[in-house]
Amino acid sequence: MSHSVRLKTLARRAGSALLFVLCCSSASSAQQKYDLLLKGGHVIDPRNAINAVRDVAIASGKVAAVAGAIDPAEAFKVIDVAGHYVTPGLVDIHVHVYTGTGERASYAGDNSVYPDGFTLRSGVTTVADAGSSGWRSFEDFKQRIIERSRTRVLAFLNIVGQGMRGGKFEQDLADMDAAPAAETARRHKGLIVGIKTAHYSGPEWTPVERAVEAGRLANVPVMVDFGSNRPERPLGELVTSKLRPRDIYTHVYSGLRNEQDESGRLNPSLWEARKRGVIFDVGHGGGSFVWRIAVPAVQAGFLPDSISTDLHTGSMNAGMKDMLNVMSKFLAMGAPIEDVVLRATWNPARQIGHEELGHLSPGAAADLAVLRVERGTFGFLDVYGARLRGTQKLICELTLRDGKVVYDLDGLARPDWNTLPRDYRQTGDARWDTVAPAPASATKRNQ
Repeated sequence: MSHSVRLKTLARRAGSALLFVLCCSSASSAQQKYDLLLKGGHVIDPRNAINAVRDVAIASGKVAAVAGAIDPAEAFKVIDVAGHYVTPGLVDIHVHVYTGTGERASYAGDNSVYPDGFTLRSGVTTVADAGSSGWRSFEDFKQRIIERSRTRVLAFLNIVGQGMRGGKFEQDLADMDAAPAAETARRHKGLIVGIKTAHYSGPEWTPVERAVEAGRLANVPVMVDFGSNRPERPLGELVTSKLRPRDIYTHVYSGLRNEQDESGRLNPSLWEARKRGVIFDVGHGGGSFVWRIAVPAVQAGFLPDSISTDLHTGSMNAGMKDMLNVMSKFLAMGAPIEDVVLRATWNPARQIGHEELGHLSPGAAADLAVLRVERGTFGFLDVYGARLRGTQKLICELTLRDGKVVYDLDGLARPDWNTLPRDYRQTGDARWDTVAPAPASATKRNQ
């Protein structure tokens, strides 16, 4: 065989080998129709009545499949989550995250927190700011926080135009105007999910009535923090007459506004209001959750419709701490975990009109939390520092936002260092991890 013939033969063989490799690579890529597979976890998805061990497959930032056994070969990345609960990303509808303005002692300033530092590590992927901004300040809040956060940030707009800036602003009836509040809510439909009234100490019904009017004009619910307890505006009238079905009474276990009668039983008006469709939210906060109110209510069957934190700089360092701590309190009071997850996912998503969230249906945004139940002896505090002992505590191991790992407590998604090359670098991949640069605009994440 001549030299030229040998070269041609070798070239043909090399070409055939390369073609074989490319074909195999193409076939392998075709088989990997999922970017990420969470394998072997106990899925709790109340909307879809799933409470069993299931695999969850994710592709292009969406839930692709939830099934009993999905072939790992079909996924680019597989994470073993056996022994953990897998839930939709938690939805916290009462937080305060309008910070960065520099205003002292204000929930439109220093009392608020940047969301990403306190949400993702607790399995929370969606929050609704509860009235920190009003129609005069919402655009600043949107630009300063909403558009810059990996957490999905929505908002209840304060009926006070200046927002939650403290006494002289929040007591100003002249700044409570339904028309501009409603117009702002309509202009930002989906981003503004409701109207908030809070902290009013006068005897008038004006804040509630104007908030409800704005809610009616914008076709959104109203959330009420009822402020000071005044005989001129009793709780019973608020929840059975002033509020509409789908409106939200927050701080339901505060005990500050006659939620409990003198005999220690739940105020009967709360039962009546629930029948007519009023929503009851926890809103734990720094001053609105007390064991002597919550325990008898839960024992009587009055669980909240939604579990929320009222996250701010005070509450996170006191009895509240974070979303999982509040959820763990309901486990300690005897609520089954599936009921607790319902009230932290699907229920609040429906309450704020975002039914595309809070569940793991195929096609839904792949926001997920992987939770561990730690067992032992724990103490849970109310806002006065009273303790309830419990034996279970929820811990977040892994959080996914739009199909990407954004928090990983114990490295479930990561390889052991001594299995990697000597000069290893980044172990993630943009198909499932946030190692890739963030998009130029984060706005789409908040729609």
